[in-house]
Amino acid sequence: MIGTLIGLIFLVILLGVMWWALQQLLAVIPMAEPFRTIVYVLMVVVLVIIVLYVASILLGMAGIHVPSLR
Repeated sequence: MIGTLIGLIFLVILLGVMWWALQQLLAVIPMAEPFRTIVYVLMVVVLVIIVLYVASILLGMAGIHVPSLR
């Protein structure tokens, strides 16, 4: 259980840094406003999918089984 919590903390830190870096890169790239919004929404969707996938793996390691879409 402790290993799962430590893994979850590392996951949150890693995804937070990746999110910050992607936002910084998005601000540098010159794009029109509709495309910037589309890219931002896609970033959010991909990040949520990654978080849910890894969280289900970590919960499985802790003994809590969640149904998967595999």
